[in-house]
Amino acid sequence: MAPKKKTKSDAKKKAELRILQREEEERTRREQEEAKIQAELEEAAKLEKERLEQEMMTKLAAKDRERRELAELHSLEQKFFSAEQWKIDYRAHAKWEHYLSCDENPDPTVLREINTFMSLWREDQNKDIKLVMEKGEQVLNLIEKLQLLLLDASSNQLTEKEIVQYQESILELQNLLHEKYNGATEHLLKTACMYEDSETGNMHAVIKDKNVTFCIWVNLKKKVRFKSHMFCDAQHGFDLPKSLAVSSVAVRILHTHYDHVSPLWLQCQSVPKLEVLDSKELIQDSKDDVEPGEEGNKANEDPSMPVKEEPSMPAEEKTCGRRKSVGSFQENISSIADVNETGEEAEKKSEILDISSLSLAQEPLIQEEMSEKEEPKPDENIVDLQQFVPVGGVYHIDALQVPRQVKRIKDWSMVELHNVGLEAYPYPPEEAEDATHPPIEITLRLSDNVMYFAAPVIARWEPAGQQWRTDDISNTTYETAEKSITFKMGAFYTIALLQDAHINMPYQGWELQPTGTDEALLIVTTVFAMIHIQIKGNQCMLSSVVVEEKQVLSHITGKWISPLNLREVLKKAGVNIFPGERSYTYLSLNKKAPIAEAKAYQQMALLASAFAFGRSKWNLEAGQEQVVFKVSEHLKAESVKDWSLYLFNGQKAQKLKITESSEAFSEEREEDSEFHSTIYHMLKDFSSKEAIDKVETASFLFTDVVYQLLLATRVLTYS
Repeated sequence: MAPKKKTKSDAKKKAELRILQREEEERTRREQEEAKIQAELEEAAKLEKERLEQEMMTKLAAKDRERRELAELHSLEQKFFSAEQWKIDYRAHAKWEHYLSCDENPDPTVLREINTFMSLWREDQNKDIKLVMEKGEQVLNLIEKLQLLLLDASSNQLTEKEIVQYQESILELQNLLHEKYNGATEHLLKTACMYEDSETGNMHAVIKDKNVTFCIWVNLKKKVRFKSHMFCDAQHGFDLPKSLAVSSVAVRILHTHYDHVSPLWLQCQSVPKLEVLDSKELIQDSKDDVEPGEEGNKANEDPSMPVKEEPSMPAEEKTCGRRKSVGSFQENISSIADVNETGEEAEKKSEILDISSLSLAQEPLIQEEMSEKEEPKPDENIVDLQQFVPVGGVYHIDALQVPRQVKRIKDWSMVELHNVGLEAYPYPPEEAEDATHPPIEITLRLSDNVMYFAAPVIARWEPAGQQWRTDDISNTTYETAEKSITFKMGAFYTIALLQDAHINMPYQGWELQPTGTDEALLIVTTVFAMIHIQIKGNQCMLSSVVVEEKQVLSHITGKWISPLNLREVLKKAGVNIFPGERSYTYLSLNKKAPIAEAKAYQQMALLASAFAFGRSKWNLEAGQEQVVFKVSEHLKAESVKDWSLYLFNGQKAQKLKITESSEAFSEEREEDSEFHSTIYHMLKDFSSKEAIDKVETASFLFTDVVYQLLLATRVLTYS
C-alpha cells in the first residue's frame, strides 16, 4: 500500500509552528534584554543610594567631628571623679570621728585594735551562751565592715598588704566566734542534768537570736524510744539510729544565719570587672564607625596584667574543722586594665573617661575574657560554687560526747575538769568501717527570711578538701508549703542548702525611671520575682520584692543602704540579680561587647535624672557588638508611654526607625535623624531644654549610685 501524500494543510501547520517558535524566541530574547536592563537600572539605583548614604554619613561624620561631643560630655563625666573623692573624704572623716568618740568597738582596719579585741575575748572565761550571742553580733559587725572594704577593694584603694591583713582578721574573727560557741556548748553539756525534761528525762533547749539558732539535745536516760526529737521552737529535728539512742551522746544543731564555712573568695566576692580588651572585632567596629584618619577609643590589653583564673579554694589548716590560713585571695580582687588611647593630647582630654580612670570613680566594669576552655571536674559530687551558692546560712550538725555531769552536794556544785574541750562522738565508729550503719535522719525548717525558688540542693562540708559535696546524702524530701526539708546522711556533717546562682537570670525585663530630683526607680523582673529598688542621693533602698503577687522579705525592705550593701543583702536572701565573673557560661544569652556595655551604663547613669530607660526585645537580635534599649524623656510622675529605640556600640549612637512592635529587626535610622558619638548628644536632638538642664544639674552622688547598680545587674547582657 503506497504512503499518503503530504497535504497542503500539513505544510501550512508546520509553517505556522515555525512562526510561533520564532515569535516565542523573540519574546524570550526581549524579556531577557528587559530583565538585564532592569537589573542594571536596579544596580545603578542601589549604587546611587549607597553613594548618597555614604555621602550623608560622611557629612554627618564631619558634622560630628565639628561638634566635638566627647569634649562636651567630659564635664558631665567629672561627676564620677567627684563621687569618688567624696567617698574618700567620707571614709577619712568617719575614721577620724571613730577615733574621737573613743568607741569601745575596735576599728577592724587597725591591726593593733582588732588583735587587742580578740585577745581580751579569748581570755574571757564567761561561757554563757547568751553572752556569746551578744558578743557574736559585735564580731559579725566587724567582719561585715572588713568584707565590704574587700568587696570594693579597687575603689577603697587598698594595698596588697591591707588586703591580706583584712583577710586574716576576718578568718581569725570567724574562728574565734566558732570556738566560743564550742566553749559555750561544752559548758552546757557539763550542766545538762540540771535541765532535765520531766517527760523524757533528757535535756533539750533552743536558744536563738537574729544571727544564730542554737539547738542542743543531751541523751541522759539512753532509752531507745527517745531516739528522735523535734525542737519545737526551731522546727529542726532528728531521728537517730538505735546504737546512738542508747549511747552517751548529745546532738547539736547550730544554725548560723551567716556562712563562715565557704571559701573566703566566695564570702567576699566583689563585683566583677568588665575590661575593654583588644579584639579584632572591636578594632574593626571602631574602623567602621569613624572616618579615615580618625580613630576612636581603642582599648589595648595591658601585657603586664596577670591572667585572671577561676577562683580556687585555698589550702587551709584545720582548727576544730575551721580554716586557719588565708590562702590565695588577691587573685579574686579584679583589677582594671589601662586603656591606651591614640591621638593628640588635646584630643585625649576630650575623650570619654577611659576604663582605667573610671576605676577611680567606682568603675566596676566586668572582666569576662577568661579562657572558654574549662577543666573537667575531677569529681561530680564537688559543688561548683560559681553555679550553686549556699543560701540561708550553715547548719552545724554534730554528735558530741557527754562529759561527766555536775554533782550537787548541799550548796556546792562539783564538776570534773578536763582540758580536752568539746569532743565529737564518732559515728560511724572508726573500728568498724566496713560494717553497714544506719543513716541519721535530719529535718530542717527553712528560714522565712530566705527565698527558695526551687527545691534546694543539700551539700555537706568536707574540711579536708575545703569544699562542699553532695554525696553521702540521700532520701531528700522538700515540703514547699511547710518550708521544711528532710534527708538522711551517713555521718554528722556541716550542711548548707544550695540554690542555683542564676535561677533569676536572664531577666525578663528591666526599667530605670526618674521619680524626682536625684531620685529614680530601678525595676528588675525575673521569672520568679519583681524587684523594685529606689535610688535617692548616695543611697538605695529595696522597696519591694513581689513573688506570686505577694510582697516578701519585709525584713530587708525600706532601709536606705549603699549599693554594695544592697547587693549582699539580696544575695543572702536568695534573690540574686547580680551576675558573677563567669555567669555567662551557665546561661544561653548574647554577651555584649565590653566597650558597648560599659559606656552605655556610664551614659545611662548620667541621663537617669530626666530619662527613662528600658529593655528592648531587639537587644537580643542586635549582635554582640552593640546594644539596643528603649528611651523616653520622663519629667512627670505618670507612667512612661512614649518609648523610642536607640542603638549604641560604644562609638556611635543612633535612633532606630523600628519599634517594639515591628516584625523584624533593622538598623535603619529614623528619618531626618543623625548619629552621634554619645547617647547624651543623641537624646539631646529630641529632648526638651528642661530635661537637659536637669541632667546637667543632677547630683554626682545620685549618678554614681545609678551607675553602680547598672554595673552590678548588667541589664544589657542578662536580659
